[in-house]
Amino acid sequence: MRTLPTRRTARLFAPAIAALAALSLTACEDGTGTKDEGASAPVSSPAAAQPGKTDSGRPATSTPDEKAEGTKGTEGDDKAAPGDANASDSAAAPENRVLCNGSNTKVTAQPVPRPLNHMLITVTNTGSKLCDLTYYPVLRFDEMQWAPTAAKETQPQAVTTLAPGESGYAGVLLAAADGSGDGGATAKKLTVAFQGRTPNSDGGATATPPLPAKGVYYDSSLTVTYWQQSMDDALAW
Repeated sequence: MRTLPTRRTARLFAPAIAALAALSLTACEDGTGTKDEGASAPVSSPAAAQPGKTDSGRPATSTPDEKAEGTKGTEGDDKAAPGDANASDSAAAPENRVLCNGSNTKVTAQPVPRPLNHMLITVTNTGSKLCDLTYYPVLRFDEMQWAPTAAKETQPQAVTTLAPGESGYAGVLLAAADGSGDGGATAKKLTVAFQGRTPNSDGGATATPPLPAKGVYYDSSLTVTYWQQSMDDALAW
């Protein structure tokens, strides 16, 4: 017959039983996936954070006030650019352009050494709007009763348009180089007439640029070019 443990024996084994229970609990926690806290993670210092980023490394999100402040200048620039472009387009629109004539231009007429027997007419826009030089100048020396013809091969593909301060040109063949022209005369006065939007229509005020004191000799070969955008083109014929 087995002898039952006494109360004294039970008290002796109590601490051992408690220790075993604690070890079993620890083993159970490790075996069932209970998170082991381990060493404490370091706390990020505010001084270590990068400008514009959060502690996690993600870009910082601006507040509505910051966004408004940061984009204010850009929005102003974006609005200015279309305005400038629209203003330029509006100024170049056909309805806002005028004809070049004696009222809004300065006109000069000067004989040139090359090509032989040629004169250059220069028209400079002195107005505040774009102006068009249409077709070719209609010239009249002194009281002549006829108008010189224009060389058809000099007609440009587009109308010569002058911005304020720009110049346009026309070349004038005064007399045949070989002397084959007839009805020669020396002119002391020149009147330059301008054409309108349709051929031979009135383009407005005429101009009377001064001629050299000795006058300009011309004959029946007198011919003009269409208005050109460059001096070289006007004298190439």
